[in-house]
Amino acid sequence: MNFTRNAAISGGAGRLGARIARASAALAFLVATSVSVVPVAHAVEPLVAHQARIIGDEARTRIVLDFAEEPEFDVHYLDSPARIVIDFPAVNFAFPTSDLKPTGLFSDIRFGTMGQNSARIVLTAKKPVQVSVAETKKADDGQSFRFVLDTEITTKGKFAELVKDQQWRAPAPVTTAAITPDDKTSRPAEFVIAVDAGHGGIDAGATGGTTGTEEKVITLTFAKELVERLNREPGIKAFLTRDSDTFLALSERVTIARQNNANLFISLHADTLKQKGIRGATVYTLSDRASDRQAQELAERENKSDQIAGVAASSEPPEVADILLDFTRRETQAFSVTLAENIVSSFEGQVGLINNPHRYAGFMVLRAHDVPSVLLELGFLSNPEDEKLLLDTEWRKKVADTLATAVGRYRSKALANGG
Repeated sequence: MNFTRNAAISGGAGRLGARIARASAALAFLVATSVSVVPVAHAVEPLVAHQARIIGDEARTRIVLDFAEEPEFDVHYLDSPARIVIDFPAVNFAFPTSDLKPTGLFSDIRFGTMGQNSARIVLTAKKPVQVSVAETKKADDGQSFRFVLDTEITTKGKFAELVKDQQWRAPAPVTTAAITPDDKTSRPAEFVIAVDAGHGGIDAGATGGTTGTEEKVITLTFAKELVERLNREPGIKAFLTRDSDTFLALSERVTIARQNNANLFISLHADTLKQKGIRGATVYTLSDRASDRQAQELAERENKSDQIAGVAASSEPPEVADILLDFTRRETQAFSVTLAENIVSSFEGQVGLINNPHRYAGFMVLRAHDVPSVLLELGFLSNPEDEKLLLDTEWRKKVADTLATAVGRYRSKALANGG
């Protein structure tokens, strides 16, 4: 397949008890019709990309991937920042990450899964860029196949035309979570908790400075252990937003929690900081104004997860200017703060905390208007001691036990108040 630079390049979706339920009932139809979730797909055998290489300068850059079988692909453009997105069917990227180290035109390169049956490469460019060649052809051995992508600089105007003229809208990533109907009128008997393992798939998150362990691995490992621990508590039903190395958009994580009638949403992370001496757990809640610069910078990084994965920006459905929505949001925020305070008090003397351990900022993943939500930084992969603890089974068990205590205390107060 050959593609010219002028062509459209193509180859191939009781939280708060009775009071809050009544307050948000008027919004149920709006919310139910404004989101879309893709059904679970059957896994297919992935292709294997066994080699990769990149060469070039800041005017022209070539990327080559070697496959045992011929891959289908789609190539598209995204702006703000300028990006080239290459979508494949399921692919096992079997080469070292360093083989596609950002070079030439590109300041950042990410690749990984987007669902059970799809994979993606996202190339973030230093300047406006266009594809001059995108093709697959048989390799010199006559057996394997080679994917070749040639790129070159272009003007801002030309790049804007490429983005505007392409016939493409980024699909919602496939979710592996079990979704139940969005029924706001019937409440489950159990106290439902959505445990969200941060990052996943193409979005690896932070990387440990000592072992190189990726944040997405740490969060999923602990999330599974936490769900197992919470489900041993009478009256509690916990579930995972993702149960494998799969990418989920930030809005999709929130939607999954709401559609499963979650009473709580806990998003797990293990970030890095420039100050390697800082260590300990932190609990974040949502606020339009950040508590401090560190919280603001962390929220900005976490909110870029969709951008890293090459998800096209889309306008959120307009919110109804309604006193019920404002009431629900305010009560949800108050409940979120209560949950955060319970976690901090349970951790004190048991699990290491940073100074001022309850902080707040504008985290997109915490924006469910009717689900109390916190983002828990288990520790910092930039700190060697924290990294060691994050990889320690016994330490994670202790943290899971402590979190279960905090959630149990929160649940008891909620039930006592009629929630």
